[in-house]
Amino acid sequence: MREANISVGIDIGDTKVVTCVGKLDNGEIDIVGIGKHPNNGIRKGIIVDIEETVSSISASLEEAERTAGVPIESAVIGITGPSVECEQSKGVIAISRQDGEITSEDLVRVVDAAKAIPSRPNREILHVIPINFIVDGTEVVKDPVGMTGIRLEVVANIISTSSSSVKSLARSVQQAGVNISDVVFSPLSTAKVLLSGRQMDIGVILVDIGASTTSYAVFEEGELVTCGVVPVGSTHITNDIAIGLRINIDLAETIKLKYGYALPDKIDEKEELDLAKLDKSEDEKVNLRYIAEIIEARLNEIFNLISDNLTRVNCNTSLPGGVIITGGGAKIEGIVELTKEVLRLPAQVGKPVPEISGLIDKLTDPIYSTTIGLMIWGKDRHPGGNSINLDIPGLNSVVSRFKSVFKKILP
Repeated sequence: MREANISVGIDIGDTKVVTCVGKLDNGEIDIVGIGKHPNNGIRKGIIVDIEETVSSISASLEEAERTAGVPIESAVIGITGPSVECEQSKGVIAISRQDGEITSEDLVRVVDAAKAIPSRPNREILHVIPINFIVDGTEVVKDPVGMTGIRLEVVANIISTSSSSVKSLARSVQQAGVNISDVVFSPLSTAKVLLSGRQMDIGVILVDIGASTTSYAVFEEGELVTCGVVPVGSTHITNDIAIGLRINIDLAETIKLKYGYALPDKIDEKEELDLAKLDKSEDEKVNLRYIAEIIEARLNEIFNLISDNLTRVNCNTSLPGGVIITGGGAKIEGIVELTKEVLRLPAQVGKPVPEISGLIDKLTDPIYSTTIGLMIWGKDRHPGGNSINLDIPGLNSVVSRFKSVFKKILP
């Protein structure tokens, strides 16, 4: 029987599956289990090999169960990828009560109206996040329950993805023997770990540099302003190094993490790396500034794509909270300085904000931020440990049940 105070998050990425098991003890979150296993079944956030993905999920779960000492029956699952989109929508209804008092039922109806956007085929709504409610066309409020009026409007962010992505993800997790308690756009859960309420109030952008994609979320005045995914990640940097130096992928990854730097101008033009020290089959020396130029070019592409997306949706980039960087790509030396130069904002690598104990060595590693966030999300949403069993044939109707209108992003 699954302990009621246990919560589990599973981050299924392009190169790895990470499972986090957390326990709520006297109001403090204690990480009691972590499982990590390589995954080759996903490309750019899309499952291309279900069998491989199921195997990786199962191996990650087994390791997490072994370290935690408890069986895992349900979990919160993260989802990302180029198919994820965020768009703003507006819903309008007439107040139902004769006395004009606005009730929680009216909020549900108006948000349902906001979901009725011109639909495209094969899209699934992940989150409906109200930004503001408007009473009788003039008064803008965060919570109109108890107020009176004849017309209620809502402006909401609708986050959606392709139906096939959700179905494949759900099928893989279920075949690994786990029920799904929630499906979350990954940056929203990561925000619960790395962003403070104050940062979200003054304005901040979270950038998660994954293997094949980079996801981002912008918050201001405590609300999600916009979010999205760009189809470039840290694996592209590794591939570029492999091609540029004519070496194998594994060696390119080692060079990126151990000797890579994001700012070529900070490296001496004559500084070299003897590849034979890393791989006996290699006998060349390579210029470290050249490697840095390769890294800088890809990171510039990532940040410029994000900047272009924000400009396209008229997002105000005057964010005093700056840029919080996470994900495997955040490990590249010099990335903070480059981020400041390109986005012209303060920047730092994200560190956990909530009080978390347990496997301390995992907390500071950016690759664990998302799975820890998913675990916290599950604790906030389902304190009793209940789970939802996604039935694949009836996915649309079931998914709508756990896309709660009033899921707050703030911790």
